[in-house]
Order: sequence, then C-alpha cells, then structure tokens
Amino acid sequence: MKDFDYIIIGGGCAGLSLAYELDAHKKLESKTLAIIELRNEYKRDKTWSFWKIIPHNFDDCVKKSWSNFSINIPNKTQHLECKTFPYQSIDSGLFYEKINKKLKENKNISFYKNINEINSENSFIFNSVPKLDMNKNSLWQHFYGIEIETKKNFFDDEIMNLMDFDCEQRESVHFFYTLPYSKNKALIETTWLSTMHDDSEKDYDNQIKDYIENHLNLKEYKITYKEVGAIPLFYPSNEREKNKINIGTAGNMTRLSTGYTFLNIQEQCKFIRENIENISKTKIFEIEKKYQFLDNIFLKVIKKNPKIMPKIFFKMFTSSPSTVIKFLSNKSNFFEDFSIILKMPKWIFIKALFRN
Repeated sequence: MKDFDYIIIGGGCAGLSLAYELDAHKKLESKTLAIIELRNEYKRDKTWSFWKIIPHNFDDCVKKSWSNFSINIPNKTQHLECKTFPYQSIDSGLFYEKINKKLKENKNISFYKNINEINSENSFIFNSVPKLDMNKNSLWQHFYGIEIETKKNFFDDEIMNLMDFDCEQRESVHFFYTLPYSKNKALIETTWLSTMHDDSEKDYDNQIKDYIENHLNLKEYKITYKEVGAIPLFYPSNEREKNKINIGTAGNMTRLSTGYTFLNIQEQCKFIRENIENISKTKIFEIEKKYQFLDNIFLKVIKKNPKIMPKIFFKMFTSSPSTVIKFLSNKSNFFEDFSIILKMPKWIFIKALFRN
C-alpha cells in the first residue's frame, strides 16, 4: 500500500479548504497528500454564508454579497447597513468545482474512498469527521432551505433578511432566513435552535410553503434547489492524538452561538499552512476562549428561556451593526464585547452563569 506524508479524512468544506490552502502556497510540491472521501461526485449541497470580516480564498465562489440586512420580531423590523463587512453567500457547487480542478493538477494529491486503501502508519492526519456525543439535551441548529424562482420580479436583492422571528416558535427558537440572489431568485430557509426532540419541527416543507405563500404573499414560484442540515451547537469529542489534528467542525471551528464555521475553517487552514513544516509540535488552533465562555452562557439561556430569545436577538442588533458583526465573527475587542453584554437581560444571564 502507498505511503503519504499527509492524509485528510473527509473531503468536505474543511478538508478541501486545507488541501487548497496547502496546494496554493506550494506546500505539496515535495510532499504527498491523500484525501479520504466517500462521495462519488461533487455537486451543490450546501450554502455557506457569513460576514466577510477577513479575506478568504473563495471570492470567485460568492453567489451574492449584501451590505444591508434586516431582522424581524412580531410588529417590529430593524433595517441595518454595514458596508465594511458585507454578508456573503458561497455556492458549494462553485467551491467544489474550483478546488477539485486545482487539486487535479497536482500529481502529489490523490483521492481514496477508504483509509484502509493506503498505509497511514507514518502519515500526519488531518481529520474533519466529528465524533458527536448524541446527548439528548444538546442543542442543534437544524434547517431546511429551498431556492425559488419567480416569473416576475419580486425580491429586493439589495437587502437580505437575517432573522424573521414572526412565526411559530413551538417552545423552541425558530426563524426564517431569506437571501435574495436577484429580483426573481432567493434562498429561503426555516431554521430551528432546539434539541430536535419535537418531530413537528421537521415538517419543513409545510413551514416553508406557509411562510412563502402567507407571509411573503408569493403564490407563483418554482423550486430549483433544496438543502437540509443540522449543525451541532456543542463541541465533539476531541482528544489530542500523536500526528493527528482535528479540523473544521471536528476541530471545534463552529461558533456555538451562531453556527458560523466557514471563516473559522479558513483561518485554521491558514494557521496549519503557516506551521506545516513543524506541524507535529504546533499548538492547536482554536476560537478564542472568551467566545467559548460567552457562548456557553448564551446556550444555557436559549435552553432555559427560548420564548425570550427573539427579543434578545433583536435587542442585540440595536448596537452598532459593525460591533455586533465583529462579536458574532470572533473579532470584537473588550469594549465591543461589553456593549453587547449591556444589551442582554442581566438577571437571566447571571443565573445562567451559575447554572450547571
């Protein structure tokens, strides 16, 4: 069996991002890489969206950017603008196509279906497949989205709707999310923050249909694409092993209070690339501890007080948009953190701080 210097387990967002980062910076000219991935073909299956708070390698995969966004609770709407940090949406189909085309040009990179097909004994392994402890009380961000097309112009494609809480909550936290790619095309998602015990939350098709037809008052449209997913709002089992680093969700790159992962992956990949020559002795890249601490409290509040969460999210965005965006993207300073904390209901968060 063939030997490789590096092995990436999982050829999804994290695995491919790391392979691309290493290849683009010529770290694989004299090193070999095996990518272990089960799928037979790559096709569009996800949409990754985030505020562009730092540069990344995939501007040519961005489907649309917005400098204006809104957030809604019943009878109230905030319209916000942030030109400094536009909100971007990446098409996974374009992402896969770009990376695979680049990787195929390098004879030192190979794809396999199973790690047992190669000799991994002397390789350094980057693992992107998380081991999830399926605790019944753990929170998930689960969602279902459809891309629709209308015959006539319907959407304002200059503004995206980040959170619309004017919908059924069902003892959880529920909102709709609308990304208008053009005046007649948009991605609309129903999103839940919950333990996923209530199967009624998963009647996604009915939720979306009702929202589009009775809330947006749009009757004629065709569905051109669907996606479904669930992001764990808890960290996977993550033991340090010799000659192995976990990356992506497996490496705790998901921001637990938001589910945002894409840009954290890009930063982790850059860190690994910069330290690849001494990777076995390099510290683990992680999201700053203060965000882990604050997210832990925030998730306790969500579990205990789901009914008040729409108002909490709404009030958070009464801060300066750039401040909130930097906080949600792990780039805020102490004063920006403090201004966000001041918007929160103090007693509820203090109780959560001391709750096991």
